Amino acid sequence: MRLTFLGTGTSFGVPVVGCDCDVCTSDDIRDKRTRHGALLELDEGTLLVDTPPELRLQLLAAGVGNVDAVWYTHPHADHVHGIDDLRAFTARQRRDIPAFVPKEYDDLFRTRFSYIFDDTFQPPEGTTKPCICLKPFGPDEATTILGHRFEPVVVPHGPIDVYGFRVGPLGYVTDAKELPAAALETLKGVNVLVLNALWFGKPHPTHFNVEEAVEAAKRVGAEHNYLIHLTHRVGHQELLDRLPENVSPAYDGLSIEI
Repeated sequence: MRLTFLGTGTSFGVPVVGCDCDVCTSDDIRDKRTRHGALLELDEGTLLVDTPPELRLQLLAAGVGNVDAVWYTHPHADHVHGIDDLRAFTARQRRDIPAFVPKEYDDLFRTRFSYIFDDTFQPPEGTTKPCICLKPFGPDEATTILGHRFEPVVVPHGPIDVYGFRVGPLGYVTDAKELPAAALETLKGVNVLVLNALWFGKPHPTHFNVEEAVEAAKRVGAEHNYLIHLTHRVGHQELLDRLPENVSPAYDGLSIEI
């Protein structure tokens, strides 16, 4: 399988609007971070992880021509509000895209994006809306997507839960503040681990900082670890200089074989 990091920034993105800090004004393209999104290419198709606001631009940059399924981690705006960009695929493919969403957020998706999920609403003739079929799943429910077994990895994110996943040798977790025992058990034995990390130093109430993410990675024991959901308070080169040898900062457009 191949994993492409479409967006590796937080809800503000990098550069942050109106900010002239060293990272926001950096010439290093790896310091340009759009909101969270990823693409997982499997033998039987392509899975999108979240639909951030910059989704159209991310897909164009990565040369993506097809999306066969979506995995939603949680309903925060920076992870879902590019959902309408799926219309480009459903209009061309003329079939629904299955979107796997945690059961506890199913009703929220249906109300927030009622124009998509209310079957009584049909767009005017000659226009389109995204054709998406929600597939709710529970915290202990493994599900088969595109021929692969996906196991939810549930982590706390302030007052809500975020649903990462394990598929084969890959563990993928974003917006976590800790890895509970059940999450560690599910991630046991992965070769590649993706974790969120904001910055060095001051702890955050709902996200890992870099030090916490590195410690969590040690507990999992994956051979290769990648950090995402990074802020403008830390540049790519600083991360390269300070991180342990088996932990790397991801960046928008990075693609790895797993």
